[in-house]
Amino acid sequence: MLSWNEIQDNAIKFSKRWEHTTYEKGEAQSFLNELFRVFGVDRLRVANFEYRSRQGFIDLFWKGRIIIEMKSAGHSLEKAHRQARDYAFSIEDDEDLPKMIMVCDFRDIRLYNLVTGQTFNFQTKQLFKHVKKLTILTDYAQQYNFVVDKELNNQAVEKMAQLHDLLEGHGYEGHYLKMYLVRLLFLLFADHSNIFEKGLFYQYILKSKSDGSDLSNRIFNLFNILNMSYDTRKKRDLIPDELKRFVYVNGKLFEETLPPCEFNAKMRDLLIDCCLFDWSTISPAIFGSLFQGVTNKKERRNLGTYYTSEENILKLLKPLFLDELYEEFEKVKMFSDQLKSFHKKIANLKFLDPACGCGNFLIITYRELRLLELEILKMQINSFESSFSIEERIKINVDQFIGIEYEEFPCKIAEVAMWLIDHQMNNLIADEFGIPFNRLPLKNSVRIVNNNALTIEWEEIISKNNLSYIIGNPPFVGTKYQSSIQKEDLQYVFKSSNKIGVLDYVSAWYLKAIKYIQHTEIRVAFVSTNSITQGEQVAVLWRYLFKYKINILFAYRTFNWKNDAKGKASVHCVIIGFKFGKFKGEKVIFFNGYQKIVKNISPYLIESENIYIEKRRKPICDCAPIMNKGSQPTDGGNLILSESEKKELLKREPGIEKYIRQYMGAADYINGKKRWCLWLVGCTPKELKQMPSILTRIENVKKSRLSSKKKSTQIKASIPMLFTEIRQPENDYLLIPVISSEKRPYIPIGFVDKNIIANTNAQMIPNATFYHFGVISSKVHMCWVKTVCGRMKSDYAYSVSIVYNNFPWPAPNEKIITNVEKCVREVLNARNLYLDNTLADLYDPLTMPPELVKAHIKLDNSVMDAYGYKHSMDELEIVEDLMRRYKNTVNDKE
Repeated sequence: MLSWNEIQDNAIKFSKRWEHTTYEKGEAQSFLNELFRVFGVDRLRVANFEYRSRQGFIDLFWKGRIIIEMKSAGHSLEKAHRQARDYAFSIEDDEDLPKMIMVCDFRDIRLYNLVTGQTFNFQTKQLFKHVKKLTILTDYAQQYNFVVDKELNNQAVEKMAQLHDLLEGHGYEGHYLKMYLVRLLFLLFADHSNIFEKGLFYQYILKSKSDGSDLSNRIFNLFNILNMSYDTRKKRDLIPDELKRFVYVNGKLFEETLPPCEFNAKMRDLLIDCCLFDWSTISPAIFGSLFQGVTNKKERRNLGTYYTSEENILKLLKPLFLDELYEEFEKVKMFSDQLKSFHKKIANLKFLDPACGCGNFLIITYRELRLLELEILKMQINSFESSFSIEERIKINVDQFIGIEYEEFPCKIAEVAMWLIDHQMNNLIADEFGIPFNRLPLKNSVRIVNNNALTIEWEEIISKNNLSYIIGNPPFVGTKYQSSIQKEDLQYVFKSSNKIGVLDYVSAWYLKAIKYIQHTEIRVAFVSTNSITQGEQVAVLWRYLFKYKINILFAYRTFNWKNDAKGKASVHCVIIGFKFGKFKGEKVIFFNGYQKIVKNISPYLIESENIYIEKRRKPICDCAPIMNKGSQPTDGGNLILSESEKKELLKREPGIEKYIRQYMGAADYINGKKRWCLWLVGCTPKELKQMPSILTRIENVKKSRLSSKKKSTQIKASIPMLFTEIRQPENDYLLIPVISSEKRPYIPIGFVDKNIIANTNAQMIPNATFYHFGVISSKVHMCWVKTVCGRMKSDYAYSVSIVYNNFPWPAPNEKIITNVEKCVREVLNARNLYLDNTLADLYDPLTMPPELVKAHIKLDNSVMDAYGYKHSMDELEIVEDLMRRYKNTVNDKE
């Protein structure tokens, strides 16, 4: 009886031999004789051609097993199926009834399982992938009922999570548990992807006792045999046959001896359930991210939240090196010697991901290089003889890849996932050339270093003289969310640099990489949150980085970092590729689905000089009015009132009414919510003493301020009846929310009564005109905001000192002002048509009223006219011009 690996190898050769045949009568019997030989079956001994039934002659009939009808290419397989079905139902002896019908036109095969009702379709050239569906042609059909494949999804992960919890609950934990799970995951994949005979591991588990009492020892023995070379096995003549059928894996995955892990009936059932999923369908690119959640209960609620989609990984890889390699391939592919040199070149490339996690970037990079190598092999080899060793031609291997990862479990998963993608690519080679190719036992492996990438020397892992590219997406951790260890890491990397307290954690990877690549041709590309290219971080970080003489080669401006999971993580990212020293090639900015070739890419990821926008106390343009923050209570909540608290307080202290004011922040203004505050400016001591409830609140304010660690707050405890910072204007003012959703096409702003107290979540322009409203509420200003504004998560965090005070206003004249103000009135009139709606409703891109959309477009055009812009200018062009205006304005003032 042939092994499944032998059957698969035969199937590849069969497919290559018959892939161009289309004629039935002349070739059908030869085709079927050779098909049976794929499975090690002599057709003459088991099946008959032109078997006579009551309905006619059957092309091929194997009693009790299968009917096969052959047709020429282009003939209806559905008609052939109906014909074969009639033949089957005309058979009189129930024992002779077939279990399967196969119809084929040489190019396509269609199977009908008459027992389960399933139908399978595949091309003849893909037979090697589907040989298990023709188990009916083998002796395996008598001993193994294949379980119907199920879709691999979160159900499978949940099963593994339950198994993890049970094992952990019975005291098997820590390193041993994680390694145990990694091995089980590999075995599940191997059981469905032609590493093992299909279902071999499943059958091995099924043979254990139903109570699970012997499963621990059986798995322990299996781990040992998987790590045992074939030479050693030959010396061990007492090894059971069921274990000998498992291949030698090597690769150090099964090298460590793990203590036995006890199973019970429930654990055994869970493992069996896991075997029923078709693990061969899982992409190694999501293998790690999916199962890292198995061991983290907090992440389990959103399994796969941190998948990195292949689309986004390729955004980084293509401009970094892939596009260039394919261009070179096209130039050399027709020249044998040059093609050999090119093949050698890509086989010598080395890649480092210094924050590799479960290896997604390494996996996709390896896959893409193997796909390129496949194209090279197609040009080099027209046909392979069966004696030819494909391994001699395959030069790309997993040992070209190095990763660094802080946590142990992702390291192990990354190693396994790289073996899985290697196996899949080997299958692709076998499919393409019709030659069996398997790299078991494993000899080479990816190197994943379990350490802190920011505190170890990369040079000790791989010499920079041997490295080609650095890739990855280091951790997205904002300054407010960093642990003490992460802050220490930043300090360690930046050393003497000051102001690093404003930097995101990813900044440390940029500097670490830049120091490493000095005086080399290594290219680097990282995915990062867009915060490192916006707000006050830009001047602090990039002024420091550019001291090391780097050049930004390409950049993706802000885009949504999509993934392939439920509960997607919504992160706004950029991709930045750079190198040390001068660069003679084209620099490219990618934005909104198109690309722009530029001379220089600035830290704001636009075409301009390396300009840094820093905090400024006053506007750079004299025509811009002063903008201030709202007032700060610092009161422990005692001066702020909800609607119900206001009513209750007025019942007790009716005299306080004249000192209660509406209190408004960004969220209140946008969402139409009302809050109130005690505004005790001008309230006399006599009045306060007549209101005991107010005195209690003031006493609580004092206690709250005295407990503060800030000296300035403690000093303000001496005047507890007042806000610590009072900036309320004496006139009506224009309110600009500090925080606003990035989904809105405009930040909602508006005029507010002077008696409404704005808090520090709102900015104010006292005595603002319609003209000021128009410019700030325009597309031009929004382009500036999107580029330089800091972020709170993904929302805009509008800053007076960074955004507003550095904004270059147009030079106004009476005509411009009149035109802008006319358009502002139309915007306000459009809003007034929907007074029952909040600004959140009005500026939601899905529900924004047509009248308001039209009014804003007119306003945008009027402000574009004020700048002398064409209405067709896009966001990138507008920002680039604003940057030039900013630089010229600042230079003129200096």
